[in-house]
Amino acid sequence: MPELPLAVRETRAEPAALTGGQVVWETLARLGATHVFGYPGGAILPTYDALPAAGITHVLVRHEQSAAHMADGFARATGRVGVAMATSGPGATNLVTGIAAAMMDGSPIVCITGQVSSPQLGFDAFQEVDITGITMPITKHNYLVTEAAAIAPAIIEAFHIAASGRPGPVLVDITKDAQLGRCAPGWEGRAVRRPRRRPAPAVDEGACRAAAELIGSARRPVILAGNGVLSSGASRPLRALAERADIPVATTLLGIGALPASHPLNLGLVGMHGEAWVNQAVQGADLLLALGTRFDERSIGNPRGYAPRARRVHVDVDPAEIGKVVDVDVGIAGDLAQVLPALLALVAPGDRTPWLDEIRAARREASARDILNLPGDGRLHAAHVMADLWRQTRGKALVVTDVGQHQVWAAQYYRHERPRAFITSGGLGAMGFGLPAAIGAKIGRPDDEVWVIAGDGGFQMTAAELSTVAQEALPLRIAVINNGWLGMVRQWQELFHGKRYAATRMHGPDFCRLAEAHGIPARRVESRGEVAPAIAEARRATGPALVEFRVEEEDLVYPMVPAGASLHEMLRRPRPGPRPVAARGEKRGA
Repeated sequence: MPELPLAVRETRAEPAALTGGQVVWETLARLGATHVFGYPGGAILPTYDALPAAGITHVLVRHEQSAAHMADGFARATGRVGVAMATSGPGATNLVTGIAAAMMDGSPIVCITGQVSSPQLGFDAFQEVDITGITMPITKHNYLVTEAAAIAPAIIEAFHIAASGRPGPVLVDITKDAQLGRCAPGWEGRAVRRPRRRPAPAVDEGACRAAAELIGSARRPVILAGNGVLSSGASRPLRALAERADIPVATTLLGIGALPASHPLNLGLVGMHGEAWVNQAVQGADLLLALGTRFDERSIGNPRGYAPRARRVHVDVDPAEIGKVVDVDVGIAGDLAQVLPALLALVAPGDRTPWLDEIRAARREASARDILNLPGDGRLHAAHVMADLWRQTRGKALVVTDVGQHQVWAAQYYRHERPRAFITSGGLGAMGFGLPAAIGAKIGRPDDEVWVIAGDGGFQMTAAELSTVAQEALPLRIAVINNGWLGMVRQWQELFHGKRYAATRMHGPDFCRLAEAHGIPARRVESRGEVAPAIAEARRATGPALVEFRVEEEDLVYPMVPAGASLHEMLRRPRPGPRPVAARGEKRGA
């Protein structure tokens, strides 16, 4: 896509002079920003002083980490740059976890922080922290701005960098004197540009021909669809390629939604907690076509044992990713939105019925172990909640998860039909991500039904954002999966540490009363028969609603590939039914 100029809005008159704080908001408005997630403080106060006249909606968070997660959720849901704002010192450092999460998952966000006045830099002034130095390894780029005239160029460039190539976070740190200073921004005639989501290098036709030849000769190919398919908007050409060549598609955790779950060629989730038949298909493939994925170890297991008989084609917008983790036979650096149509034109129609039949047989075998198909034991499992939520919403809700067992169960049992409708912290695995990211997603897509699914541990990390939900009157649906443990850590302790459960038993508050204290209606569910009515009730609410699901305490996520093992060495749910469980622990909650 060619770079498009950002037209200066005719309704915004060119001011003679503005303070640096006014320049911040005016630049954001001209770049198309509509919302900023932030928390004020002394070093950013001159910018907040200009907020009332800015025409931009500010969402007041309860912790700056949540501001970064909200910007992240907004960006992933909309495909636009999300914006977070904080003051210096602890305000800036509180952003760090959210910035790192955005960096690892390729989310385009711009974080704007206040800084002490430039004469005080380096003298350990009150709330002075070198936030550009701290965030250098976890941002695509960052800026320290010390004069008003440099604010607009820095923010404009930050938007461009955040959204181009492989998207990611950029930080702009602005000293207090720069915010107080005045300048004539001079947007008229300046090359203010709309940031591109991707660069537009020429498609390597030779590499595309080589890839097409491998596809044509393969008998057992698999497409591995990653987050790059979604961020490049390449879901349609992916589907067209899969259908023409008759190739099944496996998705990474962040690639969920790249192909509708109901599509017959969609295999499902691959990797550490991927479905058994998906991992088996990858390990038995003779060609792996990896699209927009960085071969994270959670997706591929041990690289030395990964897809051992497969030729490999890797397409990624970042040339540094190609060949970094696994060797490839053909590497294509470029935007999937351009590469896939070029590849599609070279690929002949295929018929791989024997290969697909083999995968379907493995899928039928695996379904006999599925917890939804096992005899009922009177207990409520998290998988029941995910399956019932999927049925009621018909796979059309925008689901945001926190991190842990519930995250995997949501990926396995909620079948997504749309792109950008499953948002989770993949690379960093940041507990506390779910609720704030869902707030950002709901604000970005107000007409969508948005559910946040969080475990009792991660939910408590950012539960203060219930106040933000209430203050913004967001009709957000909140599902708390409460098993009274740090569930995924407890699972590792059971399987790999001799059942030594150290520091994983968790006492929590009464989540329903906590929600009601914020004016949010809530309901507790403890049996399977209550699940569907509770979900239906929450969906009917005109404002926010919370449902706490008291699920089986010692359930395990299956399959599971142990650390350092290959995909085919996964642990699977034992036959013929659920494993025996230990006696329940002390009572949970108040």
